[in-house]
This record gives sequence, structure tokens and C-alpha cells, in this order.
Amino acid sequence: MIVRALVIRCAGTNCDEETAWSLEEAGAQPDRVHVNRLVRGEKKLQDYDIVVIPGGFSYGDDIASGKVLANQLLNRLRSPLEEFVKSGRPLLGICNGFQVLVKCGLLPGLDGEDFRIRVTLAENDSGRFECRWSYLKVASRRCPFVKGLPSVFPLPVAHGEGKFVPESSSFLTALEKRGQVVFKYADAHGRLAGYPWNPNGSVGHVAGLCNPAGNVLGLMPHPERHAFPHQHSHWTRLSRQPEHGVGFQIFKNMVRHAMEWKERN
Repeated sequence: MIVRALVIRCAGTNCDEETAWSLEEAGAQPDRVHVNRLVRGEKKLQDYDIVVIPGGFSYGDDIASGKVLANQLLNRLRSPLEEFVKSGRPLLGICNGFQVLVKCGLLPGLDGEDFRIRVTLAENDSGRFECRWSYLKVASRRCPFVKGLPSVFPLPVAHGEGKFVPESSSFLTALEKRGQVVFKYADAHGRLAGYPWNPNGSVGHVAGLCNPAGNVLGLMPHPERHAFPHQHSHWTRLSRQPEHGVGFQIFKNMVRHAMEWKERN
């Protein structure tokens, strides 16, 4: 069964090739497509089983990180995006892609409130670009893309605007109760901790969110940068080399989810 994956790129995107490789290794047939081709109708979202918005600096992060691409998707591709999400097919936003998803309102995407912006990703508390390895703690298993992930695992971050800020503390509590807070920053033992473990000062240590249905996931750390083991700085210290890095599991789960969706439809 062929699973077609769309990797949306634009000026400033710089993680699309690694993301496409991860999808291909997971069994999908990736297609890196400039967003303008979607706007012109040369390519259609509905022809794909997976959509990923990868990391980078879309449109130079003008105005704010991910804001220009978010506006483009919201104003030019809103209907096909809404149809894609409501169909149950998987959509992933990584780093800049996560910024895009929250700034066009696809996340947290509460029922009946699609495209309403209620959270954002702001400038890091450190006031600088943070490029480091971080640890993520799985806070919820609501999203099917986390299946098989360890409870705590390392992924790298590389961003200047990754601080998660909800509209209120009560709204964050509601997201947590619904299981939409998928990942939290933690130390190597899974304990919630401040900087540098929380690299940006995210409120509630939030590192990743999903929508209520679980088929839309956004996270600041980069799973495609730990898709094979020697991407990790400690890989030579391992007594046994795994076939893939821990981040690969997310792509593998997405492809499996897309296959199951195709079988049902």
C-alpha cells in the first residue's frame, strides 16, 4: 500500500530533506512541495495521506516565527486544511511547523473552535537561540504518534521562539485534562525542571500539543534530527547500536496511522 506524504516548504524552510528522508525510511512516499504550488492548485492536499510542516525559518520568520506561512495557509488553504484534518489523516508540525500550527489556530484546535488562536510560541526566556539536546517526557498517550516511545527520551531543539504561552492558566489545565499536552520538557530522569532542561521557559514545560482527535501533532524538538542513532552526540558510547534513533518512531507511527486510515476509507 502506497502512503503519500506531503512535506510543505517555502522560502526559509531548511529541514524538509531530513523530514522527507525520515518519512521514506518509515515506508511513505514523500513529496517536497512549495506552498505556492498548493495555492495555485498544481498540487492538492487531498491527494496525500500525511502532511508535515517541517522546521526552518519560513519567510525569514518575519513578524514572528511561522506567522507569514500561518497567514498564507489560513487565508489561501483553509478549506482543504480543515477537510484534511477532519478526515482523520495525520498532520505533523515540527519546530517552525509547530509555530505555524498554533499561529493559524490548527492547534490546539478544540472542537467547534478550529482556527481560533488560544496559545502561542514566544521568544525564549534566555533571549537567545537555543540549540541543544533536550529531554522530553511523554505527558499523554492521546496522540497515536507516540505509541512505542519511551516515557523519557532525548531530542534536539533549535529555536529562538519556542516558549509555549497559553491564554490563561485555566486553559492550560483544561488542555492537560483533555490529554492534549503530549510532551513536556524534563531532565534525564523525567523530572520537570527549569533552564536548561526547559530550554525556552515554556509555561507548564509544554513541548508538544495535539488536537482533540489526536491526528494533529506539533512539537518544538526535532524528531528528524534523531531519526538514526549516529545523529546523537553519545552514539559511540552505546554498547549496541539501534537501527534507528528514537525520533524515528514518530514517523513510523504516522505512516502506520495513515495506512490504517486508508484501509478504513
